[in-house]
Amino acid sequence: MLAFAQSDIGMVRKTNEDSFIFAPPHLFVVADGMGGHVAGEIASSLGVNTIQEYIKNCRQPADWEQNLKAAIIQANAIIYQMAQAKSECLGMGTTVTAVYADGADIYWGHVGDSRLYLIRENQLQQITSDHSLVEELVQSGSITVEEALVHPHRNILTRAVGTSDTISVDTGIFLQQPEDRLLLCTDGLTNMVSEKDILSICLQYEHPQQAVNKLVKQASQAGGYDNITAIIVEYRD
Repeated sequence: MLAFAQSDIGMVRKTNEDSFIFAPPHLFVVADGMGGHVAGEIASSLGVNTIQEYIKNCRQPADWEQNLKAAIIQANAIIYQMAQAKSECLGMGTTVTAVYADGADIYWGHVGDSRLYLIRENQLQQITSDHSLVEELVQSGSITVEEALVHPHRNILTRAVGTSDTISVDTGIFLQQPEDRLLLCTDGLTNMVSEKDILSICLQYEHPQQAVNKLVKQASQAGGYDNITAIIVEYRD
């Protein structure tokens, strides 16, 4: 396995509200916090740390899809409770995109508009679906994918961890193949760098570190309006 992660504040924000867990060979998580003052940073940090702790102490190792779901639900409860208890944290929440690798089996759990991509045979496939207003508009046919990229409400989420006492978590599983690459990233990357360019960069650089460095640099050069976090994991025989 080759893997590398990087998080960058970007060119505009004063704080980095992204958090991530990089724990090869099994657990990888990205989270993009939201909320006033430092609440977004608190939410994303609480989210990833709760998930890591839950997975570490998990008593059902045979069902990692359900384990990831339960971990995210627990993160939701902890973030929501803190938001209700502290006025400065009211309304805070975070996206979560998590992967657990168990041999050839790749399990994932997801809430929000951070993303998991699979790069296989020179193709880029988005595994997760965005929980956002513009994604709903695209799915309904109200706007095109191209219009969604510049829509004034493209940052409005329809689902986030910690903003409600209950949460619906998307989960899934697929079988990895040799030379597959997984990309977990926040929207600070995908809002700044097109999927075409993301694929081109990932194919151009042999080592994940080089690819991640270039992705983050390109997002910053394109404006860096948000925090940027990316993890690339490559599986080899």
